Amino acid sequence: MSGGIGSRFWPFSREARPKQFLDFFGTGRSLLQMTFDRFKKILPIENIFIVTNKDYAEMIAQELPELNPSQILAEPMRRNTAPCIALATYHINAINPKANIVVAPSDHLILKEDNFLSVIENGFSFVEKHPVLLTLGIRPSRPETGYGYIQMSDNELDGVTKVKVFTEKPNLDLAKVFYESGEFLWNSGIFIWNTTTILESFREHLPEITNRFDTGISTFGTKEEINFINENFPFCPNISIDYGIMEKSSNVYVQAADFGWSDLGTWGSLYDISDKDENANASLSPKTLFYDSTKNVVTLPSDRLAVIQGLDGYIVAESDNVLLICKKDEEQRIRQFVTDVKLKYGEDYI
Repeated sequence: MSGGIGSRFWPFSREARPKQFLDFFGTGRSLLQMTFDRFKKILPIENIFIVTNKDYAEMIAQELPELNPSQILAEPMRRNTAPCIALATYHINAINPKANIVVAPSDHLILKEDNFLSVIENGFSFVEKHPVLLTLGIRPSRPETGYGYIQMSDNELDGVTKVKVFTEKPNLDLAKVFYESGEFLWNSGIFIWNTTTILESFREHLPEITNRFDTGISTFGTKEEINFINENFPFCPNISIDYGIMEKSSNVYVQAADFGWSDLGTWGSLYDISDKDENANASLSPKTLFYDSTKNVVTLPSDRLAVIQGLDGYIVAESDNVLLICKKDEEQRIRQFVTDVKLKYGEDYI
């Protein structure tokens, strides 16, 4: 899945070039390219599909020249993760109705790739044997308020735990309860299932999508697919796979895993995984000097020098024509900043 705009990473992430296309760590590979590199170790390249907004299809083709154009599935407009996953599922089902699928965001960081790929392969084996929806859960290392949580039940199937309940992002007090209980995992947003199982779930819980897609099921995998999607996709509800399917289904299981995961959804998550100096300052810029400052995260263009004095717990981020200085523990306000900037100063800064 590679169609998001990463608004919480503004101004580094822009509508014209969202965070999945950015090289955060100076490796020469964007988050999307790193995700592709990871999966091609265990999957044939021809079995990898990218679902994205139509505005990014050409950019993806440039970043991933190994892909055939038919492997880039373009949404005519954003409709959240459930329609995105449905589109990919119908397309893959037309190629192989018995396929097992892993669904992954393109902008996550995985530090322990061998562990990750082993979990994915075990997940494929699990869903091949059992008609269930499998999600990957991360054992929490702290009481995090920026992630959704999954509560585990006492029921297991072949060593994999059945989900008791999904919980949205909690406040700090509740996050502490979740963390200390040992019953909760972070929701990674990575899923594994068989095409038959997920299509049955869509037909049961989101028939407003399948009723429309089923009318053109014969077009999937053909030249007519693009026109059909352009005409019908905008009528899909704007709903996430968590709300639309996972929270309603009774056959959801979670595999607890540890593979050095971060969804890189916020400046705070980037700060957490970054190297820090003796005063807990993290700088992704080559030229930064800190004085009387602690717990800041700074990123600037490579030709900029930053001298930071007297700041504690701030984000300092410059990209193109925007400089952001924001309290790190109030970064949830960035989306409002983006809205206000768009209203007052226009699209050039978004």
